[in-house]
Amino acid sequence: MDPRERRETYNGASDAWAQAVELTVTPLIFGFLGHRLDLWVGTSPVFTLVLGVFCLAYVVWKACTTYAARMQVYEARLVGPRRSGARP
Repeated sequence: MDPRERRETYNGASDAWAQAVELTVTPLIFGFLGHRLDLWVGTSPVFTLVLGVFCLAYVVWKACTTYAARMQVYEARLVGPRRSGARP
């Protein structure tokens, strides 16, 4: 395997691992902080749910927008620059 291909494979695997950790750990941390806030304030799991769901929604939104931006870059590389006046 070419070293460039291997590096690309490793970078893709590390990016996937980082995104998986971000999708799971970040909402758990915010949920835990919401749980501690609920215990301190004396409320039911209001803050736990609000912080956990808000963080999960943000992380999913961020992953989707990042994916869409990366796909536009890849598509531009595949198609190449368009010439003016050229037919699609």
